[in-house]
Amino acid sequence: MRHPRTRLRALVVAVAACAITLTGAHAANASPSTDLTKKIDAASDQVEKIAESINATNISLKKTQDNQKKLQASLAPARVALANASAQVTTIAGTAYQQGPVGPASALLSGDGTNLIQKMSYLEVIQASNQRDIDTFTETTQTFTQRQAALKATQDKQAAQLNVLKAQKKAADSKLADLNEMKISAFGSAQDTPGKAQKAPALSGAAGEAVDFAYAQQGEPYKINAAGPDSWDCSGLTMMAWRAAGYSLPHNAAAQWSATAHISRGDLKAGDLVFYAGLQHVALYVGGGQIIDAPKPGGFVSVRSINLGMSIYGYGRVT
Repeated sequence: MRHPRTRLRALVVAVAACAITLTGAHAANASPSTDLTKKIDAASDQVEKIAESINATNISLKKTQDNQKKLQASLAPARVALANASAQVTTIAGTAYQQGPVGPASALLSGDGTNLIQKMSYLEVIQASNQRDIDTFTETTQTFTQRQAALKATQDKQAAQLNVLKAQKKAADSKLADLNEMKISAFGSAQDTPGKAQKAPALSGAAGEAVDFAYAQQGEPYKINAAGPDSWDCSGLTMMAWRAAGYSLPHNAAAQWSATAHISRGDLKAGDLVFYAGLQHVALYVGGGQIIDAPKPGGFVSVRSINLGMSIYGYGRVT
């Protein structure tokens, strides 16, 4: 038979072991597992990649629609020229009816003949001018029809691409939602916690205005294809930050790369753009080795290190 003190010691050890086990289990559940985090990050990256593709297709589609409007407007001068030519032909035909078969020639060539050559030249100019206007209209309408058909084909293709991307985005969103449900079950929330807002660095000029704007959005959530006022995607934030400074950038990371002057890392200054992952992501450099960006689904606009874990594609300066 065990001594009471021995039994008490064994009970204390068992309780302590149980407490350690429970504490360890709680600690294990306190932060996302590496595997689940990787899956969520991969799904988030896929959603952001599709979102930037949608932004790019929307830009192309709008350009095609603008070209269609310009094409429609370009037909107006040709219609005016045709109306003038038609009126002139009608006038000549009316004169011919009133004066007989010779018509305008009789009117022009009558008299003493002193200005015969001048009158004949005048008649030829009228006829040539009318024919040019008619030819111009015919050529313009033919070109218009061809260009209209080409633009329509382009628009249909872009609309189809947009539908495919939207379907891909829906599938990616569904996958991300499933992963976030797992995250909520395991850790209580799918959202990251917004960090404490930082004070914007004191900068002058347009770059200072762009950086100030971005800092004012700290803590606001990432949202696909959003450009404010209360949520953002990566290129939406950089676009609106520089719009606040009076500059126009497209709503797409790759298009912003094309719209900026490319610089080296050694030339990097606050207000420049940093492009990542094959132009899949863009951020605003704020100095001191830091950027501010709208990171990914579930994240918030925040200041962080320029080294995000994504490969840096290059650096751009708004000019």
